[in-house]
Amino acid sequence: MNLLWDQHASLPLRADAEVEPLTRFTRPGPTFVSVNAGYSPHSFADATRLLEHYRSAIAAHLQLGLADIARQIPTTPAATVAIAFDLEDAAPLDGDLDNLARFAALGVRTLAPTYNHANLAGGGCLDADDPALTRWGRDLVAQMNAVGVVPDGSHGSARTGLDMCEISTRPIVYSHSCMRSVWEHPRNITDDQARACAETGGVVGITGVGIFLGPNTPTLEAMTRHLEYAVDLIGIDHVGVSTDHSFDAADFLLEIARNPHLFDDSYTRWGPITWMPPETFLTLGDHLTRRGWAPADIAAVLGANFLRVARQTW
Repeated sequence: MNLLWDQHASLPLRADAEVEPLTRFTRPGPTFVSVNAGYSPHSFADATRLLEHYRSAIAAHLQLGLADIARQIPTTPAATVAIAFDLEDAAPLDGDLDNLARFAALGVRTLAPTYNHANLAGGGCLDADDPALTRWGRDLVAQMNAVGVVPDGSHGSARTGLDMCEISTRPIVYSHSCMRSVWEHPRNITDDQARACAETGGVVGITGVGIFLGPNTPTLEAMTRHLEYAVDLIGIDHVGVSTDHSFDAADFLLEIARNPHLFDDSYTRWGPITWMPPETFLTLGDHLTRRGWAPADIAAVLGANFLRVARQTW
């Protein structure tokens, strides 16, 4: 059975959060999920506590396992979900690039320098002026290349993402970003961003968030529209998938409501955000088969492409 690789999902960002919800990704074949361990509000201490808790709870769970090296993932036992971690924003580094290696030692394998708004590293996708990657952001990308963390353009401004592609010596990804040409949303990426990502050898991960797929439509049909557009644009070797599923949905929706200055109406105009559930995501391969996709192409998009990047980078 094909590897299924979900490049981004979110548990509650609390050091007592249950990891049991990740078992909803359980299936007969090998499965990998990258779990978020912090974003812009979090400090180094916050993210470290989250990572230590998640790692301990996952290691103790019979249906979950830590994936610290890429070659472990395709051989994951049936009914076991392999887990690594990602960060959305450079804030958890506390401005210290040496902390990146410390996070890598705790299983962080992907990092997005910015989350929606400009910071020390660069610009965010909700910034009106499309800021560039900063000098410190360039040093951050170089450090990610050095320690085996994949640079991620998701949530960043278009210019910041293009700059990352230009300077990175290893593949970059858009871990959970849909295509703006299919659905106009500031969190979605332009054709130029997608092409630049592919030129690094990287992967665009089409995600299952309703407001990024269409007018709050987290369906397989909506996801497939973005997948097929991306494949036509940049080739089958550079497209993957992610759910961006929020097991902490209630917390996140409350945060949006409390911080309208941080989330513009592109997050709220269609009502409360809806996400593709893991149970639906697990049927994507069957859906693509019915669409007439070739088996090799399905395998590439479901997991082989992101696995290739991991093997080249981690």
